[in-house]
Amino acid sequence: MRAEYLGETGFYAANWPTWRQESDEWIRRMLAGEEAVPLERGPEYASYIIEAMETDTPTAIYGNVLNTGLVTNLPQDGVVEVRCLVDRDGVQPTHFGALPTQLAALDAAHMAVHDLVATAVLDGEREAAFHALMLDPLTAAVCSPAEIREMFDEMRRAQAAYLPDWMRGA
Repeated sequence: MRAEYLGETGFYAANWPTWRQESDEWIRRMLAGEEAVPLERGPEYASYIIEAMETDTPTAIYGNVLNTGLVTNLPQDGVVEVRCLVDRDGVQPTHFGALPTQLAALDAAHMAVHDLVATAVLDGEREAAFHALMLDPLTAAVCSPAEIREMFDEMRRAQAAYLPDWMRGA
């Protein structure tokens, strides 16, 4: 999270164009030799995972993995982010147990939205995409189901040229 973020809706969408332009300019300066390419290891996990596996130097990361009983009160066919040990044997997720009920409920609802999106895409089910939008908490907080349907259909029409046939239909 960025220091300027105060929880407002649209913070990232409103600032992304500026951040993207700044990043593009920084990359251009490095490619032009006007600025040195930083050679320090960054915060991304990839180099730590490779190092741990290649040198058998154990490290811990927090990774998104299939929930195989790791978080006991979330769907077992979903993905959870848990502490993982990494060494020459690869990435080994660790058991977490149960989340507090209020957190499990929030996470399960979020997972259901993603499941509906995956169903829509993989099975070509337009109604699953609509239901995902309808269950999104930000959408549901400001729109009625009828308004969500109208918005969904309007977005489908506006983006029709970029959508697969199953999404474009009447």
